[in-house]
Amino acid sequence: MNAVLYEKKDKVGYITLNRPDVLNSFNIPMGKELRQVLEECRDDDSIRALYLTGAGRAFCAGQELQEAIAPDGPGIGTIVDETYNPIITLIREIPKPIVCGVNGVAAGAGANIALACDITFAVESAKFVQAFSSIGLIPDSGGTHTLPRLIGYQRAAALMYTADKVSAQEAADMGMIYRCVPDDGLSEAYAFASRLASRPTKGIGMTKMLLNQSPVNTIFEQLTLERDAQIKAFDTEDCKEGVNAFLEKRKPEYTGR
Repeated sequence: MNAVLYEKKDKVGYITLNRPDVLNSFNIPMGKELRQVLEECRDDDSIRALYLTGAGRAFCAGQELQEAIAPDGPGIGTIVDETYNPIITLIREIPKPIVCGVNGVAAGAGANIALACDITFAVESAKFVQAFSSIGLIPDSGGTHTLPRLIGYQRAAALMYTADKVSAQEAADMGMIYRCVPDDGLSEAYAFASRLASRPTKGIGMTKMLLNQSPVNTIFEQLTLERDAQIKAFDTEDCKEGVNAFLEKRKPEYTGR
């Protein structure tokens, strides 16, 4: 059984973490599979948005601890280098929108992978847990960068120090995720990914890159980057189509070019 399922449909790459018997926890082979799928989506111009979710009753419980503690295992440094760092890097650098549908618990690295996506939905029964401190570890998978920027330093510190569970509704209320939906409501997340796949992909990709850089730039540096990106966006086929559609009072038909 593949640890990661992948299907291409209607310009969306649908990716499902598929180790439900261990709550979709990661080991090195699963990490490798997810990296390969993300790279395929990055390089396939017919894919214009990605959707990431989990199989079964969990989104992802983080790292498979048996692999981490095995005397003959890869070691935690190799696990981080070969699994989490490249996965987070791909999620942030792929110039296409990535929607996450959290279908259950998202703990440890699983929580931070969900939060690294561009737009995150979660069902009401889902929980987010910065579980690392419960076993004496520190947050990885970009958590110490992402979470304080989403919810502020004080909340992020409290959740990371205590490993308290956060409900999906609480996460939405504090700005950790985009939206909480009913337990049978992830179709809203699918539809959102499909909607983004029909939007001007090049412009969205450049917007994503600008958002990546904004936390470390001054407003003046960001203004320069926005100017340069705007010149590139203005030259895309999607921009030409959007302008023409506006002037002709019709719905634009974007091609992602």
